[in-house]
Amino acid sequence: MSDFSSDEIQRLQTCLRRLLGAKGLSVNPPPRRGLSVELAVDGEVIGTVHRDEDEGEVSYILNIVVLEEDLPPKA
Repeated sequence: MSDFSSDEIQRLQTCLRRLLGAKGLSVNPPPRRGLSVELAVDGEVIGTVHRDEDEGEVSYILNIVVLEEDLPPKA
């Protein structure tokens, strides 16, 4: 896994806020090198972001966790 630069994290955050329409979304750097970058909404961590580089092309993989207890009640 490649480490993220602070500029890359900021650019990714701007892009995801626009794409997902979530102004409260933040992409947080890991506390230590080599750990995953965290994706949060209004301060609550909802997943991770991983960077993939293949033949010079970079892409980002979002892993979002939704707990059943956070879903609305069944109708």
